[in-house]
Amino acid sequence: ETEVTQAQWRAVMGDNPSKFFGCDQCPVEQVSWEDIQEYLKRLNSLVGAGTYRLPTEAEWEYAARGGSENSGYQYSGSNNLEEVGWYDSNSRYETHSVKGKRPNELGLYDMSGNVWEWCSDWKGNYSSSAQTNPVGAASGSDRVFRGGSWYDYPAFCRVAYRGNSTPGNRHGSLGFRLARTF
Repeated sequence: ETEVTQAQWRAVMGDNPSKFFGCDQCPVEQVSWEDIQEYLKRLNSLVGAGTYRLPTEAEWEYAARGGSENSGYQYSGSNNLEEVGWYDSNSRYETHSVKGKRPNELGLYDMSGNVWEWCSDWKGNYSSSAQTNPVGAASGSDRVFRGGSWYDYPAFCRVAYRGNSTPGNRHGSLGFRLARTF
């Protein structure tokens, strides 16, 4: 439903790496893709192996677009970013508590803006042919993140925009949300 919060990170890891420290309901940030793998390992040891993971890029985009309820919005839940996301013009250049804006069609919050969200995929090109639930590149040097952040222009917060970085990168605009396998 939301990005992983500072309180949720601290409950599993015992610390808070966030630049915008002290807001338990704000998304945790300054976490690398590699840091998240350790978080997932610890979380899954508490709740059952393999239960939680990062979404694939295709899963992330499907959820951000509203799944089968897709209304064709430019941002997740609206064509007006102000209604659904924190970005450079309204964020005061900091993160905000999750659920502070309207959710998308699936009841998911902050998929456009607030913090970028790491995905499990390596950065790579997709086939130009139609695909259902495509799999990302088998290897690479960069991992994908999606959604834009408090720091970004609206163009970067569009559901279709793809970002990427090395798996060890930490930044005050990089966080994540979880996918769950049943």
